Amino acid sequence: MEAPVPAAPPGPASRASQALPYDATQAQRLEGVDESTWLDVIHKMEEVYQQLLADEVALEEKNSELEQQQQFIFSLLSSMSDVLVATDHEGRIEETNAALCELVGRNDEALRGERFALLIADELGLERLRSVTEPVAARHAAAAIEIDLVDRHGQRVPVDFNCTARLTSAGRRVGHVFVGRPMGELKRAYHQLREAHEALKRTQQQLLHSEKMASLGRLVAGVAHELNNPISFVLGNVHALERYAERLRRYLGAVHAGAGAPELAALRREQRIDHTLADLPSLMQGTLEGAQRTADIVAGLKRFSAMDREEREPVEIHTIVERAIHWVRKGTAPAFEVHYRPGPACWVRGNAGQLLQVFMNLVQNAYDAAALPSAAQPGPPGLWIEEQAQPGQVCLVFRDNGPGIAEENLSRVFDPFFTTKAVGKGTGLGLSISYGIVERHGGSLAARNAAGAAPSGAVFEVVLPTCAPPAPPGPAARG
Repeated sequence: MEAPVPAAPPGPASRASQALPYDATQAQRLEGVDESTWLDVIHKMEEVYQQLLADEVALEEKNSELEQQQQFIFSLLSSMSDVLVATDHEGRIEETNAALCELVGRNDEALRGERFALLIADELGLERLRSVTEPVAARHAAAAIEIDLVDRHGQRVPVDFNCTARLTSAGRRVGHVFVGRPMGELKRAYHQLREAHEALKRTQQQLLHSEKMASLGRLVAGVAHELNNPISFVLGNVHALERYAERLRRYLGAVHAGAGAPELAALRREQRIDHTLADLPSLMQGTLEGAQRTADIVAGLKRFSAMDREEREPVEIHTIVERAIHWVRKGTAPAFEVHYRPGPACWVRGNAGQLLQVFMNLVQNAYDAAALPSAAQPGPPGLWIEEQAQPGQVCLVFRDNGPGIAEENLSRVFDPFFTTKAVGKGTGLGLSISYGIVERHGGSLAARNAAGAAPSGAVFEVVLPTCAPPAPPGPAARG
């Protein structure tokens, strides 16, 4: 009898034996093949099968990653606001994005395979396209071109494209990529930005002028008082001239009527003709002085209220400070004690009206702070102005006897619209505008609290560069 062939061992190898059934009769015909050889074959088949399973799992993972990468790229293309066109070496569209489809009014399937040149509106755009895509002119570096495309409504839309070449791993050019942004959107945004900028400049000019008018409004009472004296003087002189004219008319009437010498002498004494003639020169001189004083006041106010023309000329700084003190005291602070002793003449190059606005604002703010009930100063509201000579510049220190500036507000006093005054009492622009004026004059404006001074209060320091005094007028100018 023939010896029975042992069965294959149970386990994973049994699946291979089921796939390839074992024929004992055929095995007996193979010479030199024993049981161990068949076991080795079965084990090798099992290893190959396990490797196939592992490769299948790895392939599925790679496919999943590829799908994720493809979805990621698709999401990027869909979310791009810029227009994207990828073409082959013949100019046919291979890839687009939602921005281009939205612009031209066609879907992605309709655009694939179509020549990119068919989307261009004119020959000039085609010429620009050829200049960056032809083999002779093509370069690996990016090129910027502006092309008009035809949108979904048949209108021309300028698009600013950035063109780059698509290369293989061997460096061979296989196409181009165009990324662009419609210029219509940029032009609209630029137009809106320009309009907003112009509106901001107009608003700034209006705010500056409003603050200047607010400063001028504080002078109304002082102006009325200042104009009252010369105008009253002129009116009084005019009334005196009317009386003198009536006396002279009567005397000259008697002369023309042929009156005798005794009668004329008596009329001359009665009408005080000699006194009238002697008083006329001083009367006329006083009237002219009063009229000139009125004209000077009006001219100064006009210069102060005029819009800034950025004119620069040598101005005497002490005169401007004294004028600022005078106007504030005449206008709103008649009881304000200002201690100021100007030194020798000091000249700075600047705009007298603008500097007057700065000093008036500092004097007015000092009075407003010192007059507060919380100031608790030992005496009446006061301001001390000191001049500190420095090489090439002058420093004016304004110190009041008010409560000072709160520490949390020291860094904000020059911010626009910041004010510690009650509503309706301040615009919050005075110090901000003053800071800008001093800075444009090449100087600086700083604020701090007085340390160890008696009385204490806020301190503002104005530093301005000095200049040479103006040259005296020549003989021709003096007449």
